[in-house]
Amino acid sequence: MARRQDSAGATRSTEAHDAATADHAEIVAFAEQARAAGRIAIDTEFMGEGRYRSLLCLVQVATDSADGGAPLIALADPLSEPAPDCQPLADLMTDPAIEVVMHAGRQDTALLRRCWGCEITNFFDTQVAAAFAGHGAQAGYGNLLEAVLGLKVSKSASYTRWDQRPLSDEQLSYARGDVDHLLDLRDALAERLKERGRLDWALEECLPIAAATDVRDPREVWRRLGKTNSLSATQRAVARELAAWREETAISDDKPVGSIVQDPAMIEIARRQPHSLGDLRDIRGLHEGIIRRRGEEILAAVKLGEAGEPIPSEGGRGGGDPREQPLTSLADALVRTRTRTAELAPELVATRSDLQAIVSSVRRGDPEPDVKTLRGWRRDVVGAELLDLLHGRTTLAVGDDLRIEALPRPGATPNNG
Repeated sequence: MARRQDSAGATRSTEAHDAATADHAEIVAFAEQARAAGRIAIDTEFMGEGRYRSLLCLVQVATDSADGGAPLIALADPLSEPAPDCQPLADLMTDPAIEVVMHAGRQDTALLRRCWGCEITNFFDTQVAAAFAGHGAQAGYGNLLEAVLGLKVSKSASYTRWDQRPLSDEQLSYARGDVDHLLDLRDALAERLKERGRLDWALEECLPIAAATDVRDPREVWRRLGKTNSLSATQRAVARELAAWREETAISDDKPVGSIVQDPAMIEIARRQPHSLGDLRDIRGLHEGIIRRRGEEILAAVKLGEAGEPIPSEGGRGGGDPREQPLTSLADALVRTRTRTAELAPELVATRSDLQAIVSSVRRGDPEPDVKTLRGWRRDVVGAELLDLLHGRTTLAVGDDLRIEALPRPGATPNNG
């Protein structure tokens, strides 16, 4: 374990690596202090290249020190021989009494859920908090440290080989830096959100990140292919079987799915439904090596899809009815005006597809769609006002300050519920 340290050079030695990373006894001592402090900051380093799922390479954690000074930091190396027992850290993460703090933690929570079996219940993401504090929806850690705390940190080692051992002094210093000020950043952002009455909003938005997973259902991954709306019902059934075969093959071989067969070729196979290796050779993106090694498997998946239940179009939101696009643009203008006034990132409140769904439901006279814009605090910020606009209860005008204003339509009563 270590306190704050200055940046080190890029030299490598097994002795320095072993000294910088925690053994089991140090992890136990760290966990005891984190439990006493009631919180833990966590970041991970991982490698996803050339694999089906990312490889966890390093876990860096920080907590408040007992003397109130600089945070206590530990680096846990799951690739060391022998690897330390990280169960004390996993136990902390699953304890609802311990707050888990991360920055942009979706990949980290998914990775630790898979590797450690963690189900996080008390979670604070500083990137999410920053979005509610007026810093944008995708604020980077370094930029936030400078903007909120006035600190500058180096990101020189972010794109390095974290699976090589020993790690360099530069990598070890970088890893410590990723959690060194994370708790201070959390406190500063939380204080701002409390002042604005938005802390509960941010914590609500953190819940789906805490529940993130990188485990996919092979029977559902076909929906990620893109351009499936252009396929017939039978072709979609073929696409489902092809995608399931590719996913299971990638899992078995521990390879990225795109290295098995790329998406454009998958869509073309589903569209043409080849029945021979010769037919496969007519499809762009399938080189001879793939056909020799995977051809019979691909043809078997096509046959299975043809014999299966066709998948009708779900209608989906897609690009929306062209006649609705002006209304969607108008709705987007209102959302951006209100979020700018509230110093919120527009992406937090509504996506384009959310607005398309709302416009379509109003135009058809359907019940309100189940989209985030019409739920909870988002409805208060702009959702109810948006419904008033689309139902003709209000009109938009440009005020003296060139900001959009919503005005009651003559003879209509706004319904802001």
